[in-house]
Amino acid sequence: MGWSIKAEGLGKDYVIRHEAGHRYVALRDVISDSMRGLFGMRRTAGERPASTRERFWALRDVSFEIDQGERVGIIGRNGAGKSTLLKILSRITDPSLGSVRLRGRVASLLEVGTGFHPELTGRENIFLNGAILGMTKIEIRRNFDQIVEFSEVQKFLDTPVKRYSSGMYVRLAFAIAAHLESEILIVDEVLAVGDTAFQKKCIAKMEEIGRSGRTVLFVSHNMGPIAALCSRCILLAAGELQSIGPTLDVISEYNRVAELHTTVDIEPSMRNRGDGRVRFLSVSISNKRNEPLNSFLIGDEIKLEFLVESNLSEEISFWVIIFDATGRPLLSSHQRDIEIVRIGRGRFRLEFLTSGMGLMPGSYTISAGAFDQRLTFLEWVDNCQQFEVLTSFQDGVAFDGRWGAVNLPAQWSLSPSG
Repeated sequence: MGWSIKAEGLGKDYVIRHEAGHRYVALRDVISDSMRGLFGMRRTAGERPASTRERFWALRDVSFEIDQGERVGIIGRNGAGKSTLLKILSRITDPSLGSVRLRGRVASLLEVGTGFHPELTGRENIFLNGAILGMTKIEIRRNFDQIVEFSEVQKFLDTPVKRYSSGMYVRLAFAIAAHLESEILIVDEVLAVGDTAFQKKCIAKMEEIGRSGRTVLFVSHNMGPIAALCSRCILLAAGELQSIGPTLDVISEYNRVAELHTTVDIEPSMRNRGDGRVRFLSVSISNKRNEPLNSFLIGDEIKLEFLVESNLSEEISFWVIIFDATGRPLLSSHQRDIEIVRIGRGRFRLEFLTSGMGLMPGSYTISAGAFDQRLTFLEWVDNCQQFEVLTSFQDGVAFDGRWGAVNLPAQWSLSPSG
């Protein structure tokens, strides 16, 4: 089908001005400076500190090609250049260097409320925003009912949008952009404002758009939707193209290079109870290859490493509980069920490696602790680590939401019945 977007050597720089010393400027200073300029008088050196300028590259030498009908994710830390790239692709700003070529019309959803007039009603803003995005009045009328139905704001259609919540803004804005008969749809992180059900609805709509032969670019810090929607991914770091390739590979690279909070120092506020004879000092999370991660595929093994300080010498047991996003405990592992360990005084590293856990996509938190042989709690820390399970299995098969909360590892056998 050929390419839809082609970027070659894209660069965008800004000039940042630094004042050598900042002071309050009153109206009399402005008038005085104007009079000095009128009579050709100059300030003596040192009266006003000189300013310096710095050239900041938000993007530098970024090149890529996206085929028609592809769904591509763009990921990276804050300040990596994602929004700048989308603004260039949306033709909101021009690149300082390089070029970008687009085949077809572009519909973009970059910020909540962009293209909306607060005094106009939802109905009026559909026509206004649609026109800004390049839709003709005939196209808007043809898609009007679908836009309203998708946005779920029928009840407030004739209410000024200044009274809309941010979630309602996003619903209506996405519905308009998604139903624009464009060849390219660009969506920034704004979907995070909506509720979970609407986010899933938007992901399904973007999948449908991709299957129809239109190109989708999607930016998110949430790796779950990126893994579910996108076949390829672009990783930006400090304004430069770090990697481009299959989504799961790029997400893994992002997890390796990003400064994620994979090691958490235990704070007093995390401690639920315990008599202090055994204390957790920190908890690290990684995969079984010791690569620091907090995003995993369904079925991946997860490794926790606790730094433990002990002031006793006796047999004790450790435990871990995993909670879902609602705070419901899903899985637990009590080391007491397997074996008791003898600990001495000093510092130790305690490793915990899951086996066949099979958690389905979502966000999870971990609590952990230790108790002695009399079941007295030595340590108990809540929310000491968190991780995310992505919407894909290890073999790349996409997750189906009808499959429950936990994938149960089991052995199946088939034999003739008599």
